[in-house]
Amino acid sequence: MILFSFKIHSLLQKNNPITSCKFQSLFLYHSSSSKVEKFAFLLDNCRDIGFLRRIHACLFTRKLCQSTFLGSKLVTCYVKFGLLAESRWVFDRIISSDLFLWNSILVGYFRIGQYSEVLRLYLNLKQKKIGLDSSPITFSLKSCVELGSFDFGKGVHVDAFKFGFTKDGFVGSSLIGFYSKFRDMVGASKVFDEIADRDIVVYTSMITGYAKVGGYHAYEAFQLACCMQKENIDPNRVTLVSLLQAAAELEALDVGRLIHGYAITRGIGRSDEVFETSLMDFYIKCRVLAMAACIFGRMKMKTTGSWNAMITGYLQMGQPLEALRQFYTMVHENVFPDLISLANGSLCCADLKFLREGKSIHGHIIRIGYQLDIVSITALVEMYSKCNKLIQARKLFDVMKTRDAILYNVMMSGYLQNELAFEAVDIFTEMVGFGTKPNLGSIVSVLSALSNLKNIRAGRSMHGYILRHEFHQNTEVANQILNMYARCGAISDGRRVFDSIRYKDLISWTSMMMGYVYQGHAIEAVTLFQVMKNEGLDHDSVTLISLLQAFSQLGHLTLAKEVHGHLYRALMERETPVINSLITTYAKLGRLNMAKNLFEHTTRGCLTSWNTMIAAYGMHGNCIEALRLFDRMKKAMIKPDEMTFTSILTACSHSGLVEDGLQVFNCMRTEYSIVPCQEHYACIVDLLSRAGRLEEAYDLVRVLPARQSASALNALLAACRMHGNTEMGEAIGNLLLDLEPENPSVYNLVSSLYAENGKWDEAAAIRNMAKKRGLKKAVGYSLIEQH
Repeated sequence: MILFSFKIHSLLQKNNPITSCKFQSLFLYHSSSSKVEKFAFLLDNCRDIGFLRRIHACLFTRKLCQSTFLGSKLVTCYVKFGLLAESRWVFDRIISSDLFLWNSILVGYFRIGQYSEVLRLYLNLKQKKIGLDSSPITFSLKSCVELGSFDFGKGVHVDAFKFGFTKDGFVGSSLIGFYSKFRDMVGASKVFDEIADRDIVVYTSMITGYAKVGGYHAYEAFQLACCMQKENIDPNRVTLVSLLQAAAELEALDVGRLIHGYAITRGIGRSDEVFETSLMDFYIKCRVLAMAACIFGRMKMKTTGSWNAMITGYLQMGQPLEALRQFYTMVHENVFPDLISLANGSLCCADLKFLREGKSIHGHIIRIGYQLDIVSITALVEMYSKCNKLIQARKLFDVMKTRDAILYNVMMSGYLQNELAFEAVDIFTEMVGFGTKPNLGSIVSVLSALSNLKNIRAGRSMHGYILRHEFHQNTEVANQILNMYARCGAISDGRRVFDSIRYKDLISWTSMMMGYVYQGHAIEAVTLFQVMKNEGLDHDSVTLISLLQAFSQLGHLTLAKEVHGHLYRALMERETPVINSLITTYAKLGRLNMAKNLFEHTTRGCLTSWNTMIAAYGMHGNCIEALRLFDRMKKAMIKPDEMTFTSILTACSHSGLVEDGLQVFNCMRTEYSIVPCQEHYACIVDLLSRAGRLEEAYDLVRVLPARQSASALNALLAACRMHGNTEMGEAIGNLLLDLEPENPSVYNLVSSLYAENGKWDEAAAIRNMAKKRGLKKAVGYSLIEQH
């Protein structure tokens, strides 16, 4: 404090002509006024920190600092400039029993966001036993909301009760708002019941609380509105906005329309941006986008908030292209976009995979100097992830030091979309390690990653984590656990999870069926379908696809025909995925003519159907027809994808058409700009290997990245064994053991290669290596019944 006094005195010694002239001219204003009025005028017109300190110094030397009136103005000025220590020092020097002074200081601290100081002063005020009125109670409650201090707020409520303020409508509304913010509607309701004279403000506070908490409380908002009208209290604009929010929560379109009609009749909300934006939000959530667009089009003043609501609406309705068009229109009309607008623009580009436009929005954020918040970072991470730019996405992710579950989920989804399951699991581990609580999306994503990795050990650990944190009660999570066990080969564990699900939905039944089919237990899948039908549950196209795969495994052509007939009876003949599955089933059951007939008369406009039919020809070794179909596809202007080339190359490999296969492989890049992936390289290596051109195949494999070479090396190793090329086989075997140390089939192939060439010691060493790692060869089975 002595140091602070010294600073004030030193300011008087500084010779600043400009400040001095300004100070003197203001001081001479109203020369007939008293000293107190002069200094009060100076403080009211103070716009500079240095000038404020000169005034303070002058008050100090003239011994006017003890004046309660001037002291309160001085404290308010320091608060206005954010000088907390100085304001506290001045206030402590002039502490008085004047409650008005305490209230003005409390309000000042609240307005600059110094909520902790508000609560500190409130406690000091109680200790001084000066008394309380509604103002410190109200602003203390608001500060508790901002700080998340529920217990402190309950203490303030006790004080309000002691001083008899709980029946006051102003304090009561603040208490209702406090409890509502903490989602304690029981507490809010008790406060509401204690208020004797309820006016529109009290009713609106309670209705707003119910609307914001949502859920079943949204119904109570409408019940309270009815009670309000019975007491002849008409709703105002704020009431109607809250009721619209409740209607949107319940997706009660008819009720919202009644509110809209009432507002038009009473002339409420006309040309009011907040009310009109609330109307737009209501119609968007009720999926009546045309009405929202109509309201938006009629708005006289379109603010950034209303543009954001409209853009968000198009995004939520799955129309990212229209949302992006609205974003560009907003910019064209010189409405300055905020971070929410730019985040929405990034999300549009993410859904559309418009990398160039997304990078342009990112560049705009950098140019205008916006400080990226967690919402905008999340949107940009999603945009780069969906555009397959994971390096940029990860850099942005790492920039954000404070991350929430949503940002972690977006990063995990990005890795999953790009088939990087290991990295997705690492992100989840990091999330838990930093103390961020996972949500349902996090759990579903990490289970999906573990399913892709077929990591049963980590999957069991994750199941334990889910049980400890009680996520297993959610049906979606239980379905994903079931799927994870099925994909990892632990089908009995999957069945136990299925049996434990209390409320099984269609996905639960279908997931279990798919698990059985995936593990080759076709009979169990068919039996489960029959149980599902007995329980009165209807099926969908995914269920039928699983059923067809089961029939394919069992070789039941008659049952497959029954599904075909059912499609026509149920008017599902345009369900393309089921038709494609039926084509594959007919092909696998040897009825290529039926598969061809189905293709020709149903879904020729769908790329997947062309791929399915090409694969069917390849399955039967009819490569000539597969190539003819590929030519027809090109003439029909249907652009092939990666799966098309995989099917054609497989067909060429099975038929031994090496030159045709190489020609197709080359045209991937030259004609369609498709970069070959692991499967394509494996097909072309298999093609060359079957033709005995091992050196060419090996030269191709050596230029591949390690991640893409495993499948191709497996094919080449099998060819080396078939053609007796031991030297190359040993080199490839060693590479594969380094790449896939957990794959038992690799050890089996390498061991067999050594054994066939009389190298028994090496073969035994490889078998022992596999045994030490706990690896076992998958047990074979036959679908042929033994009589």
